[in-house]
This record gives sequence, C-alpha cells and structure tokens, in this order.
Amino acid sequence: MGEWKPRIAVVGAGAMGCLFGGLLSEGGLDVTLIDVWQEHVDLINRNGLRMLGYGGDRSISVRATTDPGDMESVDVMFVQCKAPYTKDAVRRVLHLLREDSVAISFQNGLGNEENIGKVTGMERVLGGVTAQGAAVEGPGAVRNFGNLPTHIGEMGGGISERAERIAAALDRAGLQTSAVADVRQAIWKKLLANIAISPTSAIANMTIKQVFAVPELRETAFEALDEAVEVARAEGIDLNAAETREVINQIAGPEGTGDNKSSLCVDILNRRPCEVDVISGAVVRLGREHGISTPVNKTLVAAIKALESHYLT
Repeated sequence: MGEWKPRIAVVGAGAMGCLFGGLLSEGGLDVTLIDVWQEHVDLINRNGLRMLGYGGDRSISVRATTDPGDMESVDVMFVQCKAPYTKDAVRRVLHLLREDSVAISFQNGLGNEENIGKVTGMERVLGGVTAQGAAVEGPGAVRNFGNLPTHIGEMGGGISERAERIAAALDRAGLQTSAVADVRQAIWKKLLANIAISPTSAIANMTIKQVFAVPELRETAFEALDEAVEVARAEGIDLNAAETREVINQIAGPEGTGDNKSSLCVDILNRRPCEVDVISGAVVRLGREHGISTPVNKTLVAAIKALESHYLT
C-alpha cells in the first residue's frame, strides 16, 4: 500500500484557507476550497490559485466551489472561516463528513472547536494552530509570508493515531505539521500572540513589524499579553509570558511572517465583522469570571468596536 493521501475540504477560502489548500494541492493531495466569494472561486477554477511571495510566484491547480452540495465525502475538513460564521458554515457542509472523518479548526481565538462540535459531535473535532501568515491579494490570489510550523491534536489531550496519521500526510504534502499532546495549550499560545498582534495592527492599520517598531505600541501589546497569561493560568493552562513573547518576536522578526497586517486589521479595512470577541474579548470575559482585571484588553476591545461602529449597524 502507498502512503495515505486524505481527501480534504477547506471551508473558508480566505488567506489561510487558500494558503493551506494551495500548498496541499501542490503537494499532491485532493483538495477542494469552499467559499461564498463567486469571483474568487471562478478565477481559481479558471486560472489556478495564484500563490505569491515565499516559495516563488506561481499558479497552483486546485478545485474551488461555492456549492458543496454535490461534493463527495472527505477524510479531513479544515474549518478556516471567520469565527462568527462557524456553525452556519459547518452545517452547510456536514454531509461531507463520514463517521470517521475529522474536522480541524485553524481559526483564531477560543471556542471554535466547541462550536464545530455542536454541529459534528466533538468526537470528530481536532484542534489546530499555525504560525503561518498569509494575505489575500485579490480574487484568485494569495500571498505566503513564510514557512512556520503547524500543529494539530486531540481536544481531550494526548497524541492519537489519527492525529499522527493526518499530521504525517500534511507534512509529506508540504505543510510543516506535527501532532501535539496538549493542543489546548498550543491554542492558548496562538491566542496570546493574537492578543498582542491583532488589535494593535488593526487600530494602527500597520503590519506586525511596523507595530513592534513603535515602542508605545509594543509595550501595549505586551501588557495585553501579560493580562492574558494571568487569565490562562486561572483556566489551568500552563503558560508563561516569556515563552509567548519569544513566539511573537519570531513572528515579528526578520525571518517571520510580520510583513502582513493581522487578519483582524484586514477585516476592519474591508468593513467586515471581525473576531475580536473570540480573541481579546475572550480574555476579558474569562478574566471577569475569574475576578482578574484586564484593563488593557478591555480598552483594545473598545477601540475595535469603535472602528466597527463606522460600518456595522
């Protein structure tokens, strides 16, 4: 028998959905991108997905659709839509999952896996995190900012055979992936990076590297992170601020993916509902439950809500 090559559906062909789906299709896997943006889907089907930046500019052949109704079942579903749309999006594609299929959330923030599980059953859900960065350059085109690790794992902890099998298949196809024993901790680590990066990038309309080049913004970002670490500890997640600061320095450093604006910033620029409620807002909510003060995060949430108020009613 040859190496296992899972059939994959990517729900949400935004920046990260296109990046992952494009790389895995290029690596020989059967991938279908699912999105509601008709022009984007049409261009991908007509001309291939245009991948720019890291790895060289090229066109990648990958299927895309706005109507998953007649698709065959898949082995693995990546859920990469924006958090507010998760449950509706997963309901729309539930028919693609067999009993032994797996849905993996690579979304920002807290609670996405549980929302998927409310539709699919938690037994079919894995958690996922990535340090990769990407940006949509226009319909049919995505920019890749680097090659950083991706992790998946069981929400209940431990390394399962299915998580290792999926990770190995993704890794062979060119997406640097490993299975981890404590994916909840990894999700929190990614959340802490987003706590520092996402709202500051959005409020300042700056790339991550630009944010961290301004001393006052850098200080604000790390103060928000320190609040989140205290909340994480109250939640039983063993983290420390120094480790997380190192991750952020990696992202913002010369070899990282800091040349892009945060996805939250891009949502604000495109006048879309953003994910602040599952990022900074989650820390504020959990902090309130534990009696922990989170003034910096509360202020960042307020500033983002003010920006949203210009176009959301």
